Amino acid sequence: MFSNLFKPLTDLLPHQLRNKYFLILAVFFGLLIFVDKHDLITQYKLQRTVNKLEQDKAFYREKIDEAEANRASFNENKERYAREHYKMKRADEDVFIIVEE
Repeated sequence: MFSNLFKPLTDLLPHQLRNKYFLILAVFFGLLIFVDKHDLITQYKLQRTVNKLEQDKAFYREKIDEAEANRASFNENKERYAREHYKMKRADEDVFIIVEE
């Protein structure tokens, strides 16, 4: 009864698409690609997250290297750092601060 109802629709499809094995495989892959827990959309979002995290890792690695270089220069010349950043001076000298406008 149903075969007569869908006969005009199935006649429009090419012979390869009417094959039951092909239809089963198509439904299976459709489920895997679009409905599964690990579908393509989820994998794409996860890959974008991984890429962003790798960029953040490279950025913070660069900042760590800069901080280590600053620390090394600070340890080499603590007096200069104190004079420049905290306006410290020796007892026998005067400090003049020149502000450029």
